Order: sequence, then structure tokens, then C-alpha cells
Amino acid sequence: MPARSAGARLATDGNNECRAMGSKYTDNAMTLEGSGLECIRDDRVLFRDLDFALGSGQTLLLEGRNGSGKTSLLRILCGIRLPEGGAVTWCSEDIFRLGPLYHEHITYVGHRDGLKLDLTPLENLVMARGLGNPNPDTRPGDALERVDLLGFEDIPTRNLSAGQQRRLALARLLVTCAQLWILDEPFTSLDVHGIALAEKLFHEHISRGGMLAMTSHHAVNLGSTDVHRINLST
Repeated sequence: MPARSAGARLATDGNNECRAMGSKYTDNAMTLEGSGLECIRDDRVLFRDLDFALGSGQTLLLEGRNGSGKTSLLRILCGIRLPEGGAVTWCSEDIFRLGPLYHEHITYVGHRDGLKLDLTPLENLVMARGLGNPNPDTRPGDALERVDLLGFEDIPTRNLSAGQQRRLALARLLVTCAQLWILDEPFTSLDVHGIALAEKLFHEHISRGGMLAMTSHHAVNLGSTDVHRINLST
């Protein structure tokens, strides 16, 4: 019963988020916390006793060598992999108990772009919007313009360059409402111009009270926003 009560509260907050997109989020009390997290892969401990807390307007930046557990930690934060120890909570409730009531507050972009290559960029964003919590303030065409893909909306996505496809994947963040963006190497395949576009999107999201958890092998410029770094190689 307590979990259902919490879920009802979170569902209400999610509607507030959607109405607030474009100005600021209405609920500044949302928190993502990890406590005593442990992850083991192929009988090797990637990390243990890992603690963190992430609130509105903050970024969690995961750093470390290849194979140090960055992607595994993001998958745990998405709720698609169980940790070997510890817990992840959203607003003090275990994310694995909340299930879809947590997932409606997050958007994930992984190593792969997650695009339908036979669809056009516009069709990909229409589909993403329909599957998620639609952002009433950003239409698919608006999102394409934000990532400098206006004029490419009606060609097959497979005809786009790798960098253009990555920008299209990031445009999915704009057509849905989510408090927490979880991004695995979001700058993959992007040139200097694309990285600047992405950093601007991230900065705007955080400045509105959003939250960001990401990995990157590149230097990340998010201005004066509050960035918490965890190096999994140390």
C-alpha cells in the first residue's frame, strides 16, 4: 500500500512537469539517491559502497576508464539492471518497486541511437512523442530545428550521417516531458557544432530544474550548473 500511495503522488508530479516544461519544473523536491550500490560483472567487482544524491538542477557526471562500470551504473539508474547490493530511490521510494511510476519521469539515450532507420526523422520523433509523456510546448518540427535538422525531416533516417542520427536521438529528449535525462556517451559521433548544440540543450534542461545523469569521455561544458562527478576508476 505505501508504494501505491507514493506512485499516485509521483504520477501527479509528472503531469505538473509536463505543464511546466518551457518555464521551470514545479516540484523541486524530486531526488534520485543511491546508497551502498554494488555492481559485479563476470565475477569482477566494478564498484561497491557507492553513494550519491541528485536533486533538481543538478548533474551526475560519471567518469572512468572503459569497463569501469559507467554504463552498468546508468542501466541500474534506469531500472533495467539490478545492483548486487544497495538501493536506488526516487523521492525516497525504491525505483524497482515503483516500476513504471518511476520510468515516466526519465528518458534514456544509450550508446545506440534507438532510431527506426526506415522512418523519417519527423516520423521517429512523432513515434517517440507518442510512446512517452508528450511535451505540449515542443512539436517534432520544433525539436528538429533545435538540433539543426530542419530540412531533413522527410528523408529516410538511414540516409543521415552518424552525427546527424545522434542529434536526432537527442531531439527525442525535447518532445517528451521527463525530469531526469539519463545519457550514455551523448557526444558520440558529434562534431564541435553538434557538441555545442547538445551542451546547450543540457544546460537549458538543468536550468529549468531538470536532472541529468550522464557519462562522457569528453570535457563537458555546462556553465555554472551544479555538477557532481564520480570517477569509477579510482
